[in-house]
Amino acid sequence: MLVNFLRVHCGTITGETMEVKNFDETLNALKRLSPFRPFTVVLVNGDRFEVDFPNALVVRDGMAVYISAGGAPILFDHEGVSQFIGDLAGQTDTE
Repeated sequence: MLVNFLRVHCGTITGETMEVKNFDETLNALKRLSPFRPFTVVLVNGDRFEVDFPNALVVRDGMAVYISAGGAPILFDHEGVSQFIGDLAGQTDTE
């Protein structure tokens, strides 16, 4: 499956949360891009941040931590994310 642009929504209006599997698979797909391209994480409270380095992100079981360029950790989970915005052009799904 070829995906050109990724925008995963959490369903904040209906109160639904992103499934753990979707959260993990999406973040891992964005981390694996070659060459890596930065992507944005948008939280349900409206805050957002850009992941600009793949090795600064750890994902496991619906939880993630990103270490920003200044060294500050950003903890987030599948319930707190409203969407990921990133370009997956040319990425093929091999799973």
